[in-house]
Amino acid sequence: MAVAGSQPCTDALFACHDIALDLGGREILRGISLAIDYGEVLGVIGPNGAGKTSLFEVLSGRLAPKHGRVHLAGRDVTRLRLFERARLGIGRTYQTPVVPEELSVGDVLKGARQAYRPYRTRHRAEWACELVGLKVDERTPATSLETLNRRKLLLACLLMREVRVLLLDEPAAGMINAEIDEFDHLIRLLSKEMNIAIAIVEHRIELLDTIADRVMVMDAGETIAHGDLSAILDDPRVHAAYFETTPA
Repeated sequence: MAVAGSQPCTDALFACHDIALDLGGREILRGISLAIDYGEVLGVIGPNGAGKTSLFEVLSGRLAPKHGRVHLAGRDVTRLRLFERARLGIGRTYQTPVVPEELSVGDVLKGARQAYRPYRTRHRAEWACELVGLKVDERTPATSLETLNRRKLLLACLLMREVRVLLLDEPAAGMINAEIDEFDHLIRLLSKEMNIAIAIVEHRIELLDTIADRVMVMDAGETIAHGDLSAILDDPRVHAAYFETTPA
């Protein structure tokens, strides 16, 4: 069960406990705990500035917490850097799907295949592209791809490795409704059929309503609610913090 609260589920695949983060002398996160198991999707919502992306920075290893612990499959990975966590199976995408300039789709995939040993084969790259539904010529300039295909390309690069956890930061940003429906099916595939644990920051409630097993709500660096989306939407604290604040 995906949970968030004062105590993490120690049996879960991916968890953090009592995460605190200060940046520039300002408190950004305090007392954040969550856990996600294989095949589950945890939605993370909250107003702009709530600390959602900062939490992902800590979970992925880009930022070190002031205190608190991060665990993957029972192993304490708090002191590991981003690339070390990536090798253990923690994948991360960002709000803006930036792809390398002047590289073709094939070049981007080749770079991901050969990022570190063991190198992956072209067959593995073809499998990853087929899995995410990326159907473009490998000679296509990566920067010419529209938003959905950019996100598919970046996911394919991650999935060439043995990804166990995906941290998706506003993956539906810039997509039209038909594309969101396709992305919905992709997330279901990755979580339920590939058995990947997924945490997703997303402002589109309708998307979370279809894919999230649980939702946690953040405000001012803290968790203010967690549980079923339907129950959370009735929480007056959530309504005051999220729905009365215009998200970015």
